[in-house]
Amino acid sequence: MVADPEQIAEDIREDARDAYALDNSLRAALREAVEAQDVAAVDALMDPLHPADIADLLEQVSTPERESWLTLWSSGIDGEVLSELEEGLREEVLSLLPDQVIADAVRELDSDDVVDLVEDLEVEQKEAILDALEPADRAAVEAALSYPEETAGRLMQREIVAVPEHWTVGETIDHLRSQAGHLPEEFYHVILTDPRMKPTGYVMLGRLLASVRPVLLTEITEDSFRPIPASQPEDEVAYAFNQYHLISAPVVDDDGRLVGVITIDDAMIVLDHEAEEDILRLAGVGEESSLSDGVVETTKQRFPWLFVNLITSILASLVIAQFEAAIAQIVALAVLMPIVASMGGNAGTQALTVAVRAIATKDLTSSNLVRVITREAGVGLINGAIFAVVMGIVGVVWFGTAMLGVVIGAAMVINLLVAGLAGILVPVVLDRLRIDPALASGAFVTTVTDVVGFFAFLGLAVLLLL
Repeated sequence: MVADPEQIAEDIREDARDAYALDNSLRAALREAVEAQDVAAVDALMDPLHPADIADLLEQVSTPERESWLTLWSSGIDGEVLSELEEGLREEVLSLLPDQVIADAVRELDSDDVVDLVEDLEVEQKEAILDALEPADRAAVEAALSYPEETAGRLMQREIVAVPEHWTVGETIDHLRSQAGHLPEEFYHVILTDPRMKPTGYVMLGRLLASVRPVLLTEITEDSFRPIPASQPEDEVAYAFNQYHLISAPVVDDDGRLVGVITIDDAMIVLDHEAEEDILRLAGVGEESSLSDGVVETTKQRFPWLFVNLITSILASLVIAQFEAAIAQIVALAVLMPIVASMGGNAGTQALTVAVRAIATKDLTSSNLVRVITREAGVGLINGAIFAVVMGIVGVVWFGTAMLGVVIGAAMVINLLVAGLAGILVPVVLDRLRIDPALASGAFVTTVTDVVGFFAFLGLAVLLLL
């Protein structure tokens, strides 16, 4: 017997450990309802959920479960759910939905969401979705698709609220009321344009409604007005929104004419995507890695960076091989040398993470580079000195050789100093060479700290102990 879906939904709202987490009982109830082919129960479970939560559910279940669920509940899918899905999963979900359901779903979306939906699809799926749109909407989407990927032109929506710059508050309010059925579902500013359709300013809705009718719009414009070129990369757009606290911004073509608008929700998605991309690249798991990916796809994403790590490890091993005789005479060297390399690797990763994020947010520039390098060198020296004392004592107590403590202490200072410098300099150099520092820095920094750590420790051992 299928459990009462309304009671389960109520329990989830009241007892969830996290206010925004999906409780496991929801997935269990959904699985039970699908197995029982109970459409009413599925509808009752899904209706209270936000589209983002439904998208999360679709991403968390297995492919067979997803197919069974969508076969039973395909009519409940709407455009917002599709726009919330990860790109890798969206194509699979669309292939499981009837054409009419897809057509009804995309008609609900703004042009920017439709662009996001279709830009990575196969040609046949893309054409099927475009055919479902009204002619004017299709033209708007195709115009946006004509811009390069990951630019403001792709990110913007074509639904614009713009009025002549010489209008008054009263004229604007009357116009908005007369266009009630044709306005975007959400907008924050009324954009002012000159006779050539070039934006000259904008007015927030709150300020518009708080002003008396005779006031000219030019008297209540916002200082934050900042037109964005359609060709501007989307990461720079997101930076501008974050830096200047924008809510929306007009998009202009090469002639400065108004062609669209970008809102803060789209900019925040880009910021989140950029941060996620940096984390995934730093870990070497692929910039589009997802929990919904299959075994083969995940293997393909991770293999290249594991191979690079293998090559760099061989390089470090070659350094060790040069001191084979020393290691054979003093077994303690083999016991202690991984500690030096590991500490350097961790210190380098710390500095690297800070540097990559600072470059992405434009906080690390040529004006403060020397200061940051000096800081990291100082941190490396201080931490190196502290751990040198600790490991020096460990070396003496463990192996009874004072000079061994000196060797590992000195190697620790050298490697942590080099690690701090490499963690800053490697991503900076790669950025200057137009290579994504998040993508390639990790392998270089690890190689430097391993090679320097082994060479310093074993080299000092040969000089001082043999």
